[in-house]
Amino acid sequence: MRFLATVQYDGSKYSGYQKQPGKKTIQTCLEEALETICHKKVLVHGSGRTDAKVHALGQKVHFDLDLSMTKEQVKKALNSLLPDDIYVKDIEEVSNNFHARFDVQKKTYEYILNIGEYNPIEKDYVYQFNQELSISKMKEASAYFLGTHDFRAFTTTDEKESYERTIYEITIEQSKQYIIFTFTGNGFLRYMVRNLVGTLIEVGEGKREPKDISNILKSKDRKQAGKKAPACGLYLKDVFY
Repeated sequence: MRFLATVQYDGSKYSGYQKQPGKKTIQTCLEEALETICHKKVLVHGSGRTDAKVHALGQKVHFDLDLSMTKEQVKKALNSLLPDDIYVKDIEEVSNNFHARFDVQKKTYEYILNIGEYNPIEKDYVYQFNQELSISKMKEASAYFLGTHDFRAFTTTDEKESYERTIYEITIEQSKQYIIFTFTGNGFLRYMVRNLVGTLIEVGEGKREPKDISNILKSKDRKQAGKKAPACGLYLKDVFY
């Protein structure tokens, strides 16, 4: 029986989602918990990677179990075994040909930034930028990212056959001292959201003009874009199928 789980986690103490030899990762914790339940190894397939120190409100994973357990029992068993900074929010049964990664239609990421006074309590969860930014200029610049583009200038890997992605929606809103960036697209390259945010921050600071985004996209050159924003402010908010 194949299950699809919605998983939330605080990534601040993890080396990312994907398992790596000798490192503490989200996938490793999930697989270890399932091995305890099933008394054999169970492979967990995620909707995609999140990097070290990145959080998730709605990561999706699937796995196969040949035990006679209801989805409620699986959820309860997993949460009793997982560390307290990882939580299975929901589980549903899916068809055996469903795949958490390959069936993704779109994803939403959220990035949170503090432009107010430094807050040491939230330093692992909100980027402490602690300076004013022009939201109007950042909104103007973000419009250039909408649609389908080659985002080679906003990723640091050369492993992809295609750098083309489609961004459906971007919102930039301020709530008290926080600025919240939300990106929804059909997929995102490694570090892409953090590089988009870093470049938008430079626009908000007045270091770049909104219209510069068009030339950066055309350049396909990572050196033309802004600095990568820190991982702490990034959240995988939702995955859609």
